[in-house]
Amino acid sequence: MTITFITGANKGIGRETARRLIACGHIVLVGARDRERGEEAAAALGARYVPIDVSDDASVAAAAADVARHEGRIDVLINNAGVQGPFGDPGDLTAADAYAVLNVNVIGAVRTTTAFLPLLRRSDDPVIINVSSGMGSLAITHDPARSESQVVAPLYAASKAALTMLTTQYAKGLKGIRVNAADPGYTATDINGHSGTQTVTEGTDAIVALATEGPGAGTGRFVSREGEIAWS
Repeated sequence: MTITFITGANKGIGRETARRLIACGHIVLVGARDRERGEEAAAALGARYVPIDVSDDASVAAAAADVARHEGRIDVLINNAGVQGPFGDPGDLTAADAYAVLNVNVIGAVRTTTAFLPLLRRSDDPVIINVSSGMGSLAITHDPARSESQVVAPLYAASKAALTMLTTQYAKGLKGIRVNAADPGYTATDINGHSGTQTVTEGTDAIVALATEGPGAGTGRFVSREGEIAWS
């Protein structure tokens, strides 16, 4: 059976992805920083909770060691954990603001990927999915027909642009591992005060599609529920 590890899986897109992949037959490991919420989500879904704070080296290493002891491998890693950061006028942004967002959204994905690579390499068909955003696309954020063009979230947007580019570089450099990015779209979750126009199920369509592709599917792609995005 496919073993899938999801960060930030106690709520929102991560939790719904877990629910849907369990329904597809995956063994899902719910990664979350908050133990109470993580344990609740895992119990409700029929998954196993693994504590992980992607902003902390020791926590990520401990999570990988936990999975190594219990499952011995993973087949799919979904780097979903993310934070939003400040909205609006970027004139007051500080280095601390920037580090707080990048340390989770970008550096956290690097930490987790590096720690879990030995477990992925034990899989016959290893997959990494980075949950990015159209907010990180120049084309989308300049398109007046897209809601993303109306939002000023400088650090979140910058972090997602970095994560998408990181995805393409991992795809080129990690031989034998499919590495793709998913854009959930404007989905109603806590991160936007549930103002999104999509349901959380719609927001997980691209992630679930990437997680359930067969061997030989493409790598280095940026995918939404409508199809591949020409990132620019």
